[in-house]
Amino acid sequence: MSTKILSVALVGLEAAQVEVEAGITPSLTAFTIVGLPDTAVQEARERVRLAIRNSGLEFPPMKITVNLAPADLKKEGPGYDLPVALAVLLASEQLKPAAGLGPNFFGRFLFLGELALDGRLRPVSGILPAALFAARSKMEGIFVPEQNAAEAALIKEIKVYPVRDLRGLIEHIRAMEEIVPAPPTDIAPTAHEFEVDMAYIAGQDHAKRALTIAAAGHHNVLMSGPPGSGKTLLARAAAGILPPMSFSEMIDVTRIYSIAGLLPPGTPLITKRPYRAPHHSASSAALIGGGSQVKPGEITLAHRGVLFLDEIVEFHRDVLESLREPLETGAITISRASGSLRFPAKVMLVAARNPCPCGYFGDREKPCTCMPGQIAKYSKKLSGPISDRIDLHIEVPRLKFDKLTEERVATPSSEIRAQIETAREIQRERFAGRNYGTNAEMPVQDIKTFCAVDASTQDILRNAVDRLHLSARAYHRVLKLSRTIADLVGAPSIAQGHVAEALQYRPRND
Repeated sequence: MSTKILSVALVGLEAAQVEVEAGITPSLTAFTIVGLPDTAVQEARERVRLAIRNSGLEFPPMKITVNLAPADLKKEGPGYDLPVALAVLLASEQLKPAAGLGPNFFGRFLFLGELALDGRLRPVSGILPAALFAARSKMEGIFVPEQNAAEAALIKEIKVYPVRDLRGLIEHIRAMEEIVPAPPTDIAPTAHEFEVDMAYIAGQDHAKRALTIAAAGHHNVLMSGPPGSGKTLLARAAAGILPPMSFSEMIDVTRIYSIAGLLPPGTPLITKRPYRAPHHSASSAALIGGGSQVKPGEITLAHRGVLFLDEIVEFHRDVLESLREPLETGAITISRASGSLRFPAKVMLVAARNPCPCGYFGDREKPCTCMPGQIAKYSKKLSGPISDRIDLHIEVPRLKFDKLTEERVATPSSEIRAQIETAREIQRERFAGRNYGTNAEMPVQDIKTFCAVDASTQDILRNAVDRLHLSARAYHRVLKLSRTIADLVGAPSIAQGHVAEALQYRPRND
């Protein structure tokens, strides 16, 4: 009888098939797991032993060897408890699939789950990638803990069996009591709630305009201003005006959070764009991913959403420099001696900074107490290459009392979001059939096609390149930003006014 049970290992954001085999030798009593298991997998021996006994079955008093193949792929986490228990029961001939289940039953399904000592199944991370793998591999279905069933049932091409405990699964396999497949998870559309509404942010019309442009084309923004001017509030509002995610984007984001173990209980699908705001003391591994067991970092957790770096110049320089690749390519590659992993990182970077260490350089109300050398050193903490990758550099000044107390209600986030959705729809139609969908992602080879300008506008750009010393990257970003500004007003081509507005968002020291 075959003792092979199919499960998966997580490699980055993907799942790879693992075959769990068990062999029994009637000699000394021992229980060994081989195949590069980590500590959590090794500890499965005690959980499996007691779970089998507490489920009314016998744990064979023999030498048991469980192999997790392929042997050169590292196995991590407690999700192998269930397949290991089934392999042991098969090898000891205590378990045999009923004839009604059809041939090769264990070759048509995946099995995942952590066992409690009493035989109950506890939820595990990475269920969505496992379900996607099962669907791609043309498998019939997957057996998962019942708390994970709604997440797996997002993939409608497979059957998802919610397992409460080991005993219930054994009775299902013996055709004594059927486990009913979970219904497909349907996510009903919900009304969007704005955590921070632009309507209730006093003044700062210039900053709101810049954030609208950024959200429309998925551009990066840097806000500079004194403490208390509203930079953090504007960043939180920016996350709310982004257009709703498509179902494929929801699946992408949910897969990331599932693997990271951050999927909220009772939330099988992430429907709201992520907003991540790591502290400036974060390490490179925390920001871009890594660690001894490589996990996605903050920039990947913010995929398809907003990554807010408050006081960006206070981050360690090497941490900021690690953002060069993901800000340019929308992905981050983490290399280790054992191999490389690639995580998605298509984020809208919203950064904030004070103009100097005390925060009041250039403020008309409160004098700056910093020395010129301190201000210069502080400004140089943000390197040229990182600054070059930010499309909109804006000032957020202190608000006067009259602005703070005026009764006029500004444009609400719902109206701004409607404008952004219209601009995004224009971009989707423009880039149909390509592997990107926003102006900020436009590769260099497509800029001449989609960002063509007339002769007079070309003269403005020529003068700007010479006067502002724009790099090639900055020049291309000005064109893409101009294209977004034109999309917001429905203009078919880029005009002089669009380029002029885009140029005003370049930093002064370019």
